[in-house]
Amino acid sequence: MSLPDLPHVSTELLDSPSAEKLSLPSSSTHAPRILILYGSLRPQSFSRKLALEAERILRHFGAETRVFDPHELPMLDSVPASHAKVQELRALSLWSEGQVWVSPERHGSVTGVFKNQIDWLPLEEGNVRPTQGRTLAVMQVSGGSQSFNVVNALRVLGRWMRRVTIPNQSSVAKAWQEFDENGRMKPSPFYDLSPH
Repeated sequence: MSLPDLPHVSTELLDSPSAEKLSLPSSSTHAPRILILYGSLRPQSFSRKLALEAERILRHFGAETRVFDPHELPMLDSVPASHAKVQELRALSLWSEGQVWVSPERHGSVTGVFKNQIDWLPLEEGNVRPTQGRTLAVMQVSGGSQSFNVVNALRVLGRWMRRVTIPNQSSVAKAWQEFDENGRMKPSPFYDLSPH
């Protein structure tokens, strides 16, 4: 069967939306699963501190969260994908229904530590696209003035991986001033703009 206004569309492939199809499945038995990735190995990593702050907010809203520690993740293709740390990252990515990506800005873009995590995530495995349709929030920290280079780059990466990136984003300038001695984010306009 063909449609008069859409003669080149196969009607069996054209599924019309309905309220039932767009609603959450009633059989969902778990909280939203969110994986958080950050892009620095420094002991006082501000991207990790911001990631942990986002985790606290997400948990408050009822999400189940996991934060991946990028320490000991080998550089892409330096080891087989069967490496334990690669398998951990991939398993967490498959487990997640949404992700939060937080990277410092380094030379105007994401760090190598962050990009290496993304590069280890396959765009497809057999007939499955493990990143497609997952929700994504993007955040960045900067040591100097505010910039949006990293959040823009993260949006491009997310789009390439067929993720649905939320409109809100967070860019924390002079991050070294925005956290207290316990690693908690101080009250500020930057806190107010964090995705919550």
